[in-house]
Amino acid sequence: MTATYTFDVFMSLDGYGSYGPPGDWGGYWGKQGPELLDRRSALYDGEQRTVFGATTFRQFVTMLAESAAESGVRDTWVDRMRRLPATVVSSTLREPLDWPDATVAHGDAVEVVTRLKAESDVPLRSHGSLSLNRALLAAGLVDRLHVTVFPVVTGRSGTSPVLAGAPDLDLELLESRLLDGRTQELVYRPAVR
Repeated sequence: MTATYTFDVFMSLDGYGSYGPPGDWGGYWGKQGPELLDRRSALYDGEQRTVFGATTFRQFVTMLAESAAESGVRDTWVDRMRRLPATVVSSTLREPLDWPDATVAHGDAVEVVTRLKAESDVPLRSHGSLSLNRALLAAGLVDRLHVTVFPVVTGRSGTSPVLAGAPDLDLELLESRLLDGRTQELVYRPAVR
């Protein structure tokens, strides 16, 4: 049996991620609430392995290094994610990494994740890592597409279209919930068309 792989991503209603200038509204677009933060903590509470692409990994390391505990960046779920074992798929990074239990996997992302899915005793989850996860979607390796849609449109300021370049996908809705009366959480089973 292979481990389940979840691509977990935040996006605006018009499909953009929020990290990075010029239009960065912050990781939650100012829409975080107690239900969202509790749900995120619960998602990262159980045993699992996180998977990152090099760019997202570097962004997390930088963000955490530059933040204080009271900054709002170090939410409980981010701290929990940081304590989980992690695999970083990269051709440029070298160990040791500034992350408690992270290893670098060199090589093709599809081959690396195929191997991880076959060998892992725990589920795999990747937050962000857009180009990595687009390649995995195209290869049919993503079992769950976990999208948290924030009630904003970033038509002029959006810079990272989350699914641009992804393959055509048929999506089966597995779960949905409304958090804090405004943010949608949608979990799909994707199938490449």
